[in-house]
Amino acid sequence: MSVLDKVLSLRPGNTVARVGASSRVPLLNPREPLRALERLPVALACLPVQSKAALPGLLRAARSEDAVLGLACPHPTADRGAAERFVAAVHEAAAEADHARPLFLQAGPIRVTGSDEDSLAPLREGLFRVVDAGFTLVSLDLSRLDSYAAVEAVNALVGPVTERELALELSAPTPASGGLIDAYRTLLEGLSQWKVPLRFVRVSERDLGGAEPDVGTLRSIVDLATDYNASVCVGDVREGFPRMLPTYVAAGAKKVDCVGPFERLALTSWPPEVRESLESRSTASGVAAGELLSVVEDSLPPLDPQARERLEALSFAEAAEVLAALGAAGTGHSVMRFLAQNQGE
Repeated sequence: MSVLDKVLSLRPGNTVARVGASSRVPLLNPREPLRALERLPVALACLPVQSKAALPGLLRAARSEDAVLGLACPHPTADRGAAERFVAAVHEAAAEADHARPLFLQAGPIRVTGSDEDSLAPLREGLFRVVDAGFTLVSLDLSRLDSYAAVEAVNALVGPVTERELALELSAPTPASGGLIDAYRTLLEGLSQWKVPLRFVRVSERDLGGAEPDVGTLRSIVDLATDYNASVCVGDVREGFPRMLPTYVAAGAKKVDCVGPFERLALTSWPPEVRESLESRSTASGVAAGELLSVVEDSLPPLDPQARERLEALSFAEAAEVLAALGAAGTGHSVMRFLAQNQGE
């Protein structure tokens, strides 16, 4: 049995059900590459796919740099078919390129706005669709809740994720008087009492201070998360891109979600009238224009070939820079070998 065959046997059941047992694309739960990279100064890169036309360039960067790659669908519950279309597009692009480096697919961050049943019922239905679509990591944004409401909401929502042993990521609830670290401590303690397994704690670049982040706070969150067998993700990295990426790794982050230039690259690929419409809707809704593009792209006219080629090439260049800055370059094959040798762990 080849290394790839052994790694393919580690794919989650929901992913295999979506892409088919004959697929040769190693779509994994991110906990698997984390096992291989646990003791190394490396963070997993997760990049938002604002336009599916960028996928070939992002995947080519992972092959060129020999790296694990995560791809995020910012709004997987935007409509009933959004999650399925995203997974199908990634799988098609990866299969066409014979992509044989570990991939993981992130849904969200999905905003949780309340802990009452009226708020949770549609989210619960959406999470069932996300899991059935084949995602291997679900990220929930709890920033609009306090810590106690966040614990209640998570416990009510995550059955579809935890029952399939998929990876769960949670952002910070609204900090109380004790601040950000106490908010995470209350969340983690509450989840441990309910025995909810958590893979990543997500802290946004903005909450760390933006372009000049508070590295001490990040290290404290890393230490706290480690006590609960979780890793830390730095999310929504924009201002610190790419300068701060090695610093996040040095502070102990094991996953970094880089918005960076990818949103701008996707938006500028479309004609001015499309961009103007998206920016107007962004102002009205408070949702970033790039995120809106990821929601409505399938209803837009296709990009012309020149714009598509430019987006692919620029996405490749930026993704390669991310992978190198996070220490991930050159780790893809070693992760594959480790997983092939340690399947049963």
